[in-house]
Amino acid sequence: MRIAVLALLWGSSFLWIKLALAGGLAPLHVTIVRCALGAAVLLVLARSARQRLPRERRIWGHLVVAALFCNALPFLLFSIGEQTVDSGVAGVMNATTPLWSLGLGLLLGTERGLGPKRLAGLVLGFGGTLLIFAPWQQSGLASWGALALLAAAVSYAVAFAYMARHLIGRGTPPLALSAAQLLAATGLTTLGLPASPHTESAPTLTGVLAVVVLGVFGTGLTFHLNSRLIADEGPTAAATVGYLLPVVSVALGALVLGEEIGVRVVAGMVVVLAGVGLSRAGLSRAGLSRTGLSRTGRCRAGGARPAPRPELHPAPRPAPHRPSSARTAARSTPVSARTISGVSSTSSQPTAATPATCRGDSM
Repeated sequence: MRIAVLALLWGSSFLWIKLALAGGLAPLHVTIVRCALGAAVLLVLARSARQRLPRERRIWGHLVVAALFCNALPFLLFSIGEQTVDSGVAGVMNATTPLWSLGLGLLLGTERGLGPKRLAGLVLGFGGTLLIFAPWQQSGLASWGALALLAAAVSYAVAFAYMARHLIGRGTPPLALSAAQLLAATGLTTLGLPASPHTESAPTLTGVLAVVVLGVFGTGLTFHLNSRLIADEGPTAAATVGYLLPVVSVALGALVLGEEIGVRVVAGMVVVLAGVGLSRAGLSRAGLSRTGLSRTGRCRAGGARPAPRPELHPAPRPAPHRPSSARTAARSTPVSARTISGVSSTSSQPTAATPATCRGDSM
């Protein structure tokens, strides 16, 4: 049930963007209001959970970069793209983010162990993208709006790589970190207001309601629900949402907006999702925990690994006096049998469990 609700909220984001644009709001205005309302929701949730915003300048510096590539830029690009491209197609393009993440990892040398199956998924996914846009046909969807959608997916991939390196696992509470990131995104997008074109007519009531729903439910609340889903059920559940999201966006676009669902678009969506599934094959849950990403390529919103506390010159512990018979028994006992409750006889610290890690919005 929770997976279905999250998929509906996230998948409907592309519908709300389309309605807000049709209601007279400019792409930049949609982006600013979305970031501000999402930040407000997360600030309330963080305060109720007694989580404080980060105070270190270094963390805020990383948050500004993450907010640019994970929120401000892709949110704006999706709004620009949906001026000329259907909302359903925008949802499918969002699903290509894991493919760009894999490609970026290969380019930077951070992605290792790329087997034939994952390579086939990468090629298949990009082939599905080409099938959707069909640039070889006059009736294809290739346009500047389509390029903006693809650029938004690439921006998410850049953000996830940066966040996994500089923000995930730094000990900052998850809700506070997400709220701070959206606050930074609000500030960044507000800086572009002087360059925004002035509109003579006021937005319609439908446009205002659409952007409010987008900010409160499609951004703020989904951050929180996604974090709880990963914390309670793990990354596999988040992967399910990632595969349902484009299906929801295509279905809502057809039912509510009357968007035409062509055979080529449906076939391309299936190929893209199959490619994403193959590209994520073989990734263990532990490996995903270390990178802070779910199987959908999304940065997890569940929290951060606490940084280990270094021990400065720990004092040596004197060996307890044992009878010679006990020493002989200890030598004959395997090391694994002498590990009790996660504390090894060869280590002075317990083995800490790794909690769930955090997600920047990937809508």
